[in-house]
Amino acid sequence: MNAHGGREKSLPPNTTKKKILDAALVSFAENGYKGTNLRNLAAGMGLSKSALYRHYESKEDIWNAVIDQMEAYYIDRFGSPEKTPPAPKSCDELFTMTMQMLDFTMHDKRVILTRQLLLIEQFRDERARHFATLHFLTGTKDIYKKIFAEMMENGILKKDDPDMLALAFTAPVTTLIHYCDREPEKETEIMRQIEAFVKHFIKIYKKG
Repeated sequence: MNAHGGREKSLPPNTTKKKILDAALVSFAENGYKGTNLRNLAAGMGLSKSALYRHYESKEDIWNAVIDQMEAYYIDRFGSPEKTPPAPKSCDELFTMTMQMLDFTMHDKRVILTRQLLLIEQFRDERARHFATLHFLTGTKDIYKKIFAEMMENGILKKDDPDMLALAFTAPVTTLIHYCDREPEKETEIMRQIEAFVKHFIKIYKKG
């Protein structure tokens, strides 16, 4: 999933390089790539522009490092098609797991900033477009495809096409997450809708 193999995947906390990436994530999310000024970024950290360049060669280098970091961060905490969480052993566990994943997606500051960045930059940058597709649709769908297939094999969910089932499950939830991003004051109402949808979905596809 990383088009820039060999770039750094994680950095120790409280290092200058890590602090630069943290500040760049905020700036890219708020101002976009073109609107991010490295002199201002460095000044906001108490660095000179030349000091910043001792750690990263260019704005594009910082951009790619930010994407690398956020891909690794998201996969480590949320999962991926290659790193799928264990399949729930009951529908109650499926509900709990889903709500925990939603809580992370909707409230983790880095993930929120990443969504903002991807929405701005997905039409400019190939890596952002790829990551947006993975983050907003295919990654989560493929995680649930594997989970649903295993739950069907274990007799917990009714037999169906797991790919179509995963798409039907994740697409409405993703839409509601974007709705919450646009209108955060409606989070309580939106979370009620998501919770009701997940319960309704489980009620329909629960076996027995």
